[in-house]
Amino acid sequence: MLGHSAHLWYYIKDAAKMEFFDDMDAVVSTCTFLSEQQMMEIRKRYCGPTTMVNTYYKKPVAIRQGFMQWLWDLNGKRYLDFFSGVATVSVGHCHPRVNAAAKKQMERLWHTTNIYLHNPLHEYCEKLAALFPEPLKSVYLTNSGSEANDLAMLLARLYTGNFDIITFRGAYHGGSPHSVGLTRVGSYRFPVATGLGCHQLSLYSVRRLCRASESHGKGGLSGGGLEESGHIASRQENIVEHRVSVAALVGVKRGKVVRMRESRGSCHAKDMYLEQLKDTLDTSMSKSVAGFFAEPIQGVGGVVQYPKGYLKEAFKMIRERGGVCIADEVQTGFGRTGKDIWAFKAHDVVPDIVTMAKGIANGFPMGAVITSRDIADTLTRALHFNTFGGNPIGCAAGSAVIDALLEDKLAQNSTEVGAYLLTGLAKLQSKFEIIGDVRGKGLLIGVEMVKDKVTRKPLPDVEMNQIFEDCKDMGLLLGKGGVHGQTFRMKPPLCVTKADADFALAVFELALKSHEKRQ
Repeated sequence: MLGHSAHLWYYIKDAAKMEFFDDMDAVVSTCTFLSEQQMMEIRKRYCGPTTMVNTYYKKPVAIRQGFMQWLWDLNGKRYLDFFSGVATVSVGHCHPRVNAAAKKQMERLWHTTNIYLHNPLHEYCEKLAALFPEPLKSVYLTNSGSEANDLAMLLARLYTGNFDIITFRGAYHGGSPHSVGLTRVGSYRFPVATGLGCHQLSLYSVRRLCRASESHGKGGLSGGGLEESGHIASRQENIVEHRVSVAALVGVKRGKVVRMRESRGSCHAKDMYLEQLKDTLDTSMSKSVAGFFAEPIQGVGGVVQYPKGYLKEAFKMIRERGGVCIADEVQTGFGRTGKDIWAFKAHDVVPDIVTMAKGIANGFPMGAVITSRDIADTLTRALHFNTFGGNPIGCAAGSAVIDALLEDKLAQNSTEVGAYLLTGLAKLQSKFEIIGDVRGKGLLIGVEMVKDKVTRKPLPDVEMNQIFEDCKDMGLLLGKGGVHGQTFRMKPPLCVTKADADFALAVFELALKSHEKRQ
């Protein structure tokens, strides 16, 4: 399935220990590097202070080299990368096809802009547009996801002539002065005016809303256990209506969590979300709106999904108010959530604008906006220009990513390995009281950690961090997210295998057992 790169790695697993049978010298170079101490001194003295704030782990990992799903530190220790440079390495670190394309282009032409014709720009735009349905065929290239979302905001306001934009609690759409206004995770917000005209909807985990009563809570936040409820498959289908036993269902109404009537067989979260959207449209903004931003699955916010059918009906309500619908595929796109390539397809919608970045060029700084021609035409009212958007090397790398994604069938691999990993995590959820929920689709997975399944309060930071450190020490790199920082994020390169998933599950289970012993 993984094409020409599949033969490169073979190993045997013994709990959390792995042994490789390959020529390490062919992969890990013997270049001279700064020591960890030297890098930390430079980091503290010359890098911006936020660099230290963002540094993972008590003893940071000093990365030396990467290949496919693996990273090596300065001492030659190998790590299975389950965070992909914050969901950015899509087809694998130093993927041979992408490396070759970038190197070939670098030797020919590093930089020019779209004031001239150059082959990589046009080849890439045509390839990218071919992955989208009509009428999404007009491409603008940017340098990042934040920049792409800035541009999408501008397009929405220019096209509609309206100003108000709706976003979600827990949303992350970037950190630039404009896009941070769309972002609704408190740790990214500064005490200055941002996001004028941006309005927030609450979005809670569906399984927090559609959970069984406490007497049925032993199986997790969904109630009844994943195997009992037949919910394993539905985690790959972007939230089907949940089959729970007699449950005290909870919904969102006018910004508050409220108890709903007991019911069998379905979750009413969609109706409550739609009621809240209607209430916001009716009471909190002008009668016409510019746009509605939604990640098909929230990433930074904790891998939070919508009830089935919600986005389709929400898009309809927004368009009735004159607004456009924007899908932020920065984290979910390029096969991250599985075989559809784009996560919005699972919602049976076609957005008016789609933004993307991260996996677009496997780590090369690049982003894009794709929209219809009539929306795109609004930018011709003035001069819009981006010096580095459409950079030849970035476009060459982006083209190679699309080739690798399609030829190596990596989106299909994401579906299959993701389902396998979610199943394994669900089994761990049934064994450990502190795993409150397991959710996601493809290789975009969140594991929500709680003090216990009754109170469902977030696991304290000190305990989260210790589990995080233990996984790192055993060779597994994870991410963290959620509005309370309580969710482990698993977003490996799409080339991972089921054997890699077994290793990750073994390490995670050992870390959880170590946590139990400390309590």
